[in-house]
Amino acid sequence: MNIIYDPKFKDPNYSSDPAASQGRIECIIKELKDQGDLNFMKGDPASTSDLLRVHTTEHLQSIKKRNEKAYFMGALAAGSSLLAGGSAFQGVPAFAVVRPPGHHASPNSCWGFCYFNNMSVALEGLREQGKIESAFILDFDLHIGDGNINCLGDDPHITIMNPRSGDRETYLKEVKKRLAREKSYDMVGVSAGFDEHVEDWGGKLRTEDYRWLGKVLKEFSEDKCCGRRFALLEGGYNHHVLGKNVKAFVDGFRD
Repeated sequence: MNIIYDPKFKDPNYSSDPAASQGRIECIIKELKDQGDLNFMKGDPASTSDLLRVHTTEHLQSIKKRNEKAYFMGALAAGSSLLAGGSAFQGVPAFAVVRPPGHHASPNSCWGFCYFNNMSVALEGLREQGKIESAFILDFDLHIGDGNINCLGDDPHITIMNPRSGDRETYLKEVKKRLAREKSYDMVGVSAGFDEHVEDWGGKLRTEDYRWLGKVLKEFSEDKCCGRRFALLEGGYNHHVLGKNVKAFVDGFRD
């Protein structure tokens, strides 16, 4: 399994928000490197043309004018997400440890610590190359990925699921039932936010639930999508548990 990561993502100085806080990326990388058998790769920043498949020129200009460093970090996250999607298409599952996150970025606006829509940039890049036509997206972040919906939700070839059940058991059943009735797709993309954890903002899921989510998504991809699957880091803010939760998900999601 490929882990898409660049040490530049450790830099907290592009913003003052919780997604950019010191130590957030480090706690994840420490847990993943301790496994020893994951392949780490670096991506390149997304090009202007990559970003314009999803966003307006006005949006790109507004981000660059407001904060050039945030623009660079956002482009690096989007480009790393492109690499994760490409890895998945080649048959190697991938998880992109990136920030800023992306699922609250719409074509001409953004909020929630996001600048560019990483998932949309990755999928539209694959479609531009003629590699895929359809995709199933599971977004298990605490907050609904309105950016994913605004960028991709009207596309008949894209299905987006944001589980909303209020308690842990019903939440997991909701995911299981939905996957069981889904059709085949060319790709599975995961907006992987870990802020539903019992020790994070959502107070709902346990660490073992993220391993289960990874496992059922792996099985779904093998059954419906030729095994093609990738995931992108979104939320998750308690550094004491975030790395363990990501590791649990990767354990279930990998080969």
